[in-house]
Amino acid sequence: MNNILNLDALKSAPLNTDPYPYFTVPHSIQEQAVGAVIKDFPRIQDGGSYNLEDVKYGPEFDNLLKSLDTPEFRKILCEKFDVDVMDLPMMITLRGYSRKKDGRIHTDSKTKVLTILIYLNEEWPAETGRLRVLRSPDDMEDYADEIVPGPGSMMAFKVTDNGWHGYPSFEGQRQSIQVNFLTSEAANNKHRFFHGLSAKLKKLRRGSGDEY
Repeated sequence: MNNILNLDALKSAPLNTDPYPYFTVPHSIQEQAVGAVIKDFPRIQDGGSYNLEDVKYGPEFDNLLKSLDTPEFRKILCEKFDVDVMDLPMMITLRGYSRKKDGRIHTDSKTKVLTILIYLNEEWPAETGRLRVLRSPDDMEDYADEIVPGPGSMMAFKVTDNGWHGYPSFEGQRQSIQVNFLTSEAANNKHRFFHGLSAKLKKLRRGSGDEY
């Protein structure tokens, strides 16, 4: 398995602390691999998050997943955020479609230690749907940074009480991977259960013959 993450870019990315610890990497996947990874992203036509076992994806996307589940990736995060995630459970979920109601300002749950978002869209011409690092829970325009969800762009942040983020309403295809390092295996099982239940209900609504 070849590691297709741009590890040098991750290591050299500066850590921002305003308004909370985070870093961004415009091209987190090696340039020669990102197109094939996007092509192999699963076809997701509904909103919400999906566990890996609830979707079908191709070999190059699988290669990216394997690149994320490595000691090298964890070590970079440990050093960047000064937290030990080497032995914490890792949860990976996928999103493929943004609904109008998605993107509302929120913080991540306290069962999450770190969140890493990787966007897998060939291009992003829309002005909306761009993730914002926010300074408050009630003003989408008061932002410290804005991340274009393009081909391989990444944002990673430490989950804090003031870790507000969101994006101006967008409806349509918006493909991303979310990686979370969780406080315990029990938290991992709880998150995965509810994501899996949601996926099953959506599939039933669409018809048992439909694929994701």
